[in-house]
Amino acid sequence: MTLTPATTPLSAAEARVLATLMEKARTVPDSYPLTLNTLLLGCNQKSSREPLMDLSEADIAAAIDSLKTAGLVRESSGGRTARFEHNAQRGIGVPEQSAVLLGLLMLRGPQTSAELRLTSERWYRFADVSSVEGFLEEMQDRSDDKGGPLVVRLARAPGAREQRWAHLLCGMPAAQASGTSSQNSGREDGDASTQARLDRLEAEVVELQTQVKHLLGELGLSPPRQP
Repeated sequence: MTLTPATTPLSAAEARVLATLMEKARTVPDSYPLTLNTLLLGCNQKSSREPLMDLSEADIAAAIDSLKTAGLVRESSGGRTARFEHNAQRGIGVPEQSAVLLGLLMLRGPQTSAELRLTSERWYRFADVSSVEGFLEEMQDRSDDKGGPLVVRLARAPGAREQRWAHLLCGMPAAQASGTSSQNSGREDGDASTQARLDRLEAEVVELQTQVKHLLGELGLSPPRQP
Protein backbone atom coordinates (compact mmCIF):
# COMPACT_ATOMS: atom_id res chain seq x y z
CA MET A 1 0.00 0.00 0.00
CA THR A 2 1.37 3.41 -0.99
CA LEU A 3 0.27 6.57 0.80
CA THR A 4 -1.68 8.99 -1.40
CA PRO A 5 -1.83 12.41 0.32
CA ALA A 6 -4.65 13.63 -1.92
CA THR A 7 -7.07 10.96 -0.66
CA THR A 8 -5.65 9.92 2.73
CA PRO A 9 -3.92 12.92 4.31
CA LEU A 10 -2.31 12.47 7.71
CA SER A 11 -3.43 14.38 10.78
CA ALA A 12 -0.90 16.66 12.49
CA ALA A 13 -0.50 14.11 15.29
CA GLU A 14 0.04 11.23 12.85
CA ALA A 15 2.66 13.23 10.94
CA ARG A 16 4.48 14.06 14.18
CA VAL A 17 4.47 10.44 15.36
CA LEU A 18 5.68 9.14 12.00
CA ALA A 19 8.42 11.75 11.66
CA THR A 20 9.61 11.24 15.23
CA LEU A 21 10.01 7.51 14.61
CA MET A 22 11.91 8.33 11.42
CA GLU A 23 14.20 10.71 13.30
CA LYS A 24 14.96 8.45 16.26
CA ALA A 25 15.68 5.49 14.00
CA ARG A 26 18.65 7.47 12.67
CA THR A 27 19.75 9.61 15.61
CA VAL A 28 19.36 7.14 18.54
CA PRO A 29 19.44 3.68 16.94
CA ASP A 30 20.33 2.00 20.26
CA SER A 31 16.96 3.03 21.71
CA TYR A 32 14.99 2.10 18.61
CA PRO A 33 12.24 0.85 18.14
CA LEU A 34 10.55 3.24 20.60
CA THR A 35 8.23 2.56 23.50
CA LEU A 36 5.02 4.58 23.75
CA ASN A 37 6.51 6.75 26.52
CA THR A 38 9.73 7.45 24.61
CA LEU A 39 7.73 8.27 21.51
CA LEU A 40 5.57 10.66 23.53
CA LEU A 41 8.67 12.50 24.78
CA GLY A 42 10.08 12.70 21.25
CA CYS A 43 6.88 14.08 19.78
CA ASN A 44 6.59 16.78 22.46
CA GLN A 45 10.26 17.79 22.72
CA LYS A 46 10.95 21.53 22.56
CA SER A 47 13.89 21.45 20.15
CA SER A 48 13.89 20.75 16.40
CA ARG A 49 10.08 20.87 16.28
CA GLU A 50 7.78 23.22 14.37
CA PRO A 51 5.17 23.66 15.60
CA LEU A 52 5.62 22.63 19.23
CA MET A 53 2.98 20.13 20.30
CA ASP A 54 1.59 18.78 23.58
CA LEU A 55 0.23 15.38 22.64
CA SER A 56 -1.16 12.98 25.25
CA GLU A 57 -0.61 9.23 25.43
CA ALA A 58 -4.12 8.79 24.04
CA ASP A 59 -3.24 11.05 21.07
CA ILE A 60 -0.09 9.01 20.39
CA ALA A 61 -1.92 5.68 20.69
CA ALA A 62 -4.68 6.82 18.31
CA ALA A 63 -2.10 8.08 15.80
CA ILE A 64 -0.19 4.79 15.98
CA ASP A 65 -3.36 2.80 15.29
CA SER A 66 -4.11 4.91 12.19
CA LEU A 67 -0.52 4.69 10.96
CA LYS A 68 -0.48 0.91 11.45
CA THR A 69 -3.65 0.63 9.36
CA ALA A 70 -1.99 2.73 6.64
CA GLY A 71 1.09 0.50 6.70
CA LEU A 72 3.38 3.31 7.88
CA VAL A 73 4.11 2.02 11.40
CA ARG A 74 4.74 -1.49 12.76
CA GLU A 75 4.67 -2.86 16.29
CA SER A 76 7.73 -4.89 17.21
CA SER A 77 7.11 -8.40 18.41
CA GLY A 78 8.62 -9.79 21.60
CA GLY A 79 9.46 -8.11 24.89
CA ARG A 80 7.22 -7.03 27.75
CA THR A 81 6.76 -3.47 26.48
CA ALA A 82 5.31 -2.68 23.08
CA ARG A 83 7.73 -0.91 20.76
CA PHE A 84 7.07 0.82 17.47
CA GLU A 85 9.02 1.42 14.27
CA HIS A 86 8.23 3.27 11.06
CA ASN A 87 7.77 1.86 7.58
CA ALA A 88 7.71 5.28 5.90
CA GLN A 89 10.00 4.71 2.95
CA ARG A 90 8.12 1.65 1.70
CA GLY A 91 4.69 2.89 2.82
CA ILE A 92 5.04 6.21 0.99
CA GLY A 93 6.90 4.66 -1.92
CA VAL A 94 10.00 6.86 -2.11
CA PRO A 95 13.79 6.38 -2.02
CA GLU A 96 15.73 6.90 1.20
CA GLN A 97 16.76 10.47 0.40
CA SER A 98 13.19 11.57 -0.27
CA ALA A 99 11.98 9.92 2.94
CA VAL A 100 14.61 11.87 4.89
CA LEU A 101 13.44 15.17 3.41
CA LEU A 102 9.79 14.37 4.12
CA GLY A 103 10.61 13.46 7.72
CA LEU A 104 12.44 16.74 8.26
CA LEU A 105 9.62 18.78 6.72
CA MET A 106 7.09 17.02 8.97
CA LEU A 107 9.18 17.71 12.07
CA ARG A 108 10.47 21.21 11.40
CA GLY A 109 7.97 22.79 9.04
CA PRO A 110 8.72 24.53 5.70
CA GLN A 111 12.42 24.99 4.90
CA THR A 112 14.62 26.05 2.01
CA SER A 113 16.68 23.42 0.23
CA ALA A 114 19.82 24.87 1.86
CA GLU A 115 18.25 24.57 5.31
CA LEU A 116 17.22 21.00 4.58
CA ARG A 117 20.74 20.07 3.64
CA LEU A 118 22.00 21.40 6.99
CA THR A 119 19.27 19.85 9.15
CA SER A 120 19.66 16.47 7.43
CA GLU A 121 23.28 16.01 8.53
CA ARG A 122 22.45 13.45 11.24
CA TRP A 123 19.98 11.63 8.98
CA TYR A 124 21.70 11.56 5.61
CA ARG A 125 24.60 13.46 4.05
CA PHE A 126 23.58 15.07 0.78
CA ALA A 127 26.45 15.97 -1.53
CA ASP A 128 25.19 19.50 -2.15
CA VAL A 129 22.08 21.70 -2.27
CA SER A 130 21.38 20.79 -5.88
CA SER A 131 21.09 17.15 -4.83
CA VAL A 132 18.46 18.12 -2.24
CA GLU A 133 16.59 20.15 -4.85
CA GLY A 134 16.66 17.23 -7.26
CA PHE A 135 14.82 14.93 -4.83
CA LEU A 136 12.39 17.71 -3.87
CA GLU A 137 11.54 18.40 -7.50
CA GLU A 138 11.10 14.69 -8.14
CA MET A 139 8.56 14.51 -5.28
CA GLN A 140 6.84 17.65 -6.50
CA ASP A 141 6.44 16.17 -9.98
CA ARG A 142 5.31 12.73 -8.79
CA SER A 143 2.61 11.48 -11.13
CA ASP A 144 -0.99 10.86 -10.09
CA ASP A 145 -0.70 7.14 -10.75
CA LYS A 146 1.97 7.00 -8.02
CA GLY A 147 -0.15 8.99 -5.57
CA GLY A 148 0.49 12.57 -6.67
CA PRO A 149 2.93 15.24 -5.42
CA LEU A 150 4.43 14.88 -1.94
CA VAL A 151 5.92 18.37 -1.58
CA VAL A 152 5.21 21.87 -2.82
CA ARG A 153 7.46 24.88 -3.37
CA LEU A 154 5.90 27.78 -1.44
CA ALA A 155 5.68 31.35 -2.73
CA ARG A 156 8.68 33.44 -1.69
CA ALA A 157 8.00 35.26 1.58
CA PRO A 158 8.47 39.06 1.67
CA GLY A 159 12.16 39.85 2.10
CA ALA A 160 13.22 36.21 1.70
CA ARG A 161 15.97 35.30 -0.78
CA GLU A 162 14.93 31.69 -1.31
CA GLN A 163 11.66 29.83 -1.56
CA ARG A 164 10.76 27.24 1.06
CA TRP A 165 9.41 23.74 0.58
CA ALA A 166 6.56 22.09 2.50
CA HIS A 167 5.29 18.51 2.59
CA LEU A 168 1.81 17.55 1.41
CA LEU A 169 1.26 14.50 3.61
CA CYS A 170 -1.26 16.50 5.67
CA GLY A 171 -2.78 18.20 2.65
CA MET A 172 -2.03 21.60 1.11
CA PRO A 173 -0.33 23.97 3.62
CA ALA A 174 -2.50 26.87 4.75
CA ALA A 175 0.20 29.34 3.71
CA GLN A 176 0.02 28.11 0.12
CA ALA A 177 -3.76 27.87 0.02
CA SER A 178 -4.10 31.48 1.13
CA GLY A 179 -1.17 32.70 -0.94
CA THR A 180 -3.25 34.80 -3.33
CA SER A 181 -5.15 36.60 -0.60
CA SER A 182 -1.91 37.18 1.28
CA GLN A 183 -0.32 38.71 -1.80
CA ASN A 184 -3.34 40.98 -2.29
CA SER A 185 -3.23 41.96 1.36
CA GLY A 186 0.48 42.68 1.02
CA ARG A 187 -0.14 44.98 -1.93
CA GLU A 188 -2.86 46.82 -0.01
CA ASP A 189 -0.56 47.24 2.98
CA GLY A 190 2.16 48.54 0.65
CA ASP A 191 -0.20 51.07 -0.92
CA ALA A 192 -1.31 52.30 2.49
CA SER A 193 2.29 52.60 3.65
CA THR A 194 3.25 54.59 0.53
CA GLN A 195 0.32 56.97 0.98
CA ALA A 196 1.22 57.53 4.62
CA ARG A 197 4.79 58.48 3.64
CA LEU A 198 3.52 60.90 1.00
CA ASP A 199 1.15 62.56 3.49
CA ARG A 200 3.99 62.94 5.99
CA LEU A 201 6.30 64.46 3.37
CA GLU A 202 3.63 66.92 2.25
CA ALA A 203 3.09 68.04 5.83
CA GLU A 204 6.84 68.55 6.29
CA VAL A 205 7.03 70.64 3.09
CA VAL A 206 4.17 72.87 4.25
CA GLU A 207 5.85 73.35 7.61
CA LEU A 208 9.17 74.27 5.98
CA GLN A 209 7.45 76.73 3.68
CA THR A 210 5.83 78.41 6.69
CA GLN A 211 9.16 78.65 8.51
CA VAL A 212 10.86 80.16 5.42
CA LYS A 213 8.14 82.81 5.06
CA HIS A 214 8.50 83.68 8.74
CA LEU A 215 12.28 84.08 8.46
CA LEU A 216 11.99 86.20 5.32
CA GLY A 217 9.49 88.46 7.10
CA GLU A 218 11.86 89.00 10.03
CA LEU A 219 14.70 89.84 7.62
CA GLY A 220 12.52 92.23 5.65
CA LEU A 221 12.86 90.25 2.48
CA SER A 222 10.17 89.42 -0.03
CA PRO A 223 9.41 85.77 -0.71
CA PRO A 224 10.61 84.53 -4.09
CA ARG A 225 8.12 84.61 -6.93
CA GLN A 226 6.46 81.32 -7.75
CA PRO A 227 7.37 80.03 -11.24
